[in-house]
Amino acid sequence: MTELSIPVVTLADGRTIPQLGFGTFKVPPDDAERVTSEALAAGYRHIDTAAVYENESGVGAAIAASGIPRDQLFVTTKLWNDSHKPDRARAAINASLEKLGLDHVDLYLIHWPATVKYGDAYIAAWDALQEFKSEGLATSIGVSNFYPENLDALDGETPVVNQVELHPSFSQAPLRQEMARRGIVIESWSPLGRGADLGNPAVAAIATATGHTPAQVVIRWHLQSGLVVIPKSVMPNRIAENLGVFDFTLTDDQMAAIDAINRDARIGSDPATADF
Repeated sequence: MTELSIPVVTLADGRTIPQLGFGTFKVPPDDAERVTSEALAAGYRHIDTAAVYENESGVGAAIAASGIPRDQLFVTTKLWNDSHKPDRARAAINASLEKLGLDHVDLYLIHWPATVKYGDAYIAAWDALQEFKSEGLATSIGVSNFYPENLDALDGETPVVNQVELHPSFSQAPLRQEMARRGIVIESWSPLGRGADLGNPAVAAIATATGHTPAQVVIRWHLQSGLVVIPKSVMPNRIAENLGVFDFTLTDDQMAAIDAINRDARIGSDPATADF
């Protein structure tokens, strides 16, 4: 089993999160145990899943089989949109913990504000998450796909993380600045733009110059931008490849070249109009 030193980011609640994690979005349930096991063997210690991915059981089985001490793992899961009401939220976190085989998660997120379909129910969900934290069911709590106006509606604690779509062609500079002002760490989902950014000429040129792959270059850009990043792959070679980003550094000019790729080109749903 590989030992790898992955940098950590300190959250506003004083906890730390590994800056590079393994995402499991669209990892089929039947493949989740194998894929997660390969990620853990490669050296990942931060695993991101969600109730709606329907792969928490496989993730949990891989964790149990790994033999890695629980305090060396960082596990995130998320509350789905139809469970924002407090009683449903409690049933949802209990179900997630049972599937994962854990007594707590390190980070529990509201997956979407889901205002189109569920109005302001996410506000009550945030109250529930604060209860879960106080009870030890979640060590840290945060949100995903939230705009500043969604955050403004919340009472009590400030979320420590906002997990959002973020990649070179959708770099979200204004949101990043606002989250930094609020002390909220940004975590990037679809950090490679679902592959769309990997063929960009600037990325290709930097890959050639550094002797690394385009994916490694983009992941390195996320890390040097201070973001938490959770690339996903089901291929063992790419799972390992995505960890090979700690033996080089992008120059200021290379960072600026990747920054310049931004086209505000979202590939996922807009949280303001998502109707699920």
